[in-house]
Amino acid sequence: MSEVTDHDNQFEATDAGASETYPMQCSALRKNGYVMIKQRPCKIVDMSTSKTGKHGHAKVHLVAIDIFTGKKLEELCPSTHNMEVPIVKRSEWQLINIDDDEYMSLIDDSGASKDDLKIPDSDVGAKIKAMWEEEKDIIVVIQKAVNEEIAIDAKEAPRGSI
Repeated sequence: MSEVTDHDNQFEATDAGASETYPMQCSALRKNGYVMIKQRPCKIVDMSTSKTGKHGHAKVHLVAIDIFTGKKLEELCPSTHNMEVPIVKRSEWQLINIDDDEYMSLIDDSGASKDDLKIPDSDVGAKIKAMWEEEKDIIVVIQKAVNEEIAIDAKEAPRGSI
């Protein structure tokens, strides 16, 4: 009989295992809600339901926009099937610095910092750069889903808030 000793085991530190998505029945999805299509987090811009056919369930046709790339994606699924819905979070961060490689140094209300987010190559990115050139106090709105993050807006911080 072998003896098992606890001190021989090594465990790697990982996150708490919180899921980045949750299941929802196709028929319960709504326009302006979120859904995963082809493993991408998307915002639903249009949806329609076809009648129950000779061979089975009613179908739901989803048209959605990838929240990070802006690409249009479509999916057709039976109304009774489950789809994954991404957990989308938005947070506001104060812009402290922009380095030579266009990475932003950001800080939140609790004092946590973030240095791994690049200025997006978009209208939002141009807005951030223009406001930075004007030496304004900038609040950057970050959207996060399925381990991806992007700046989706920038606004001038209210006077006296910083």
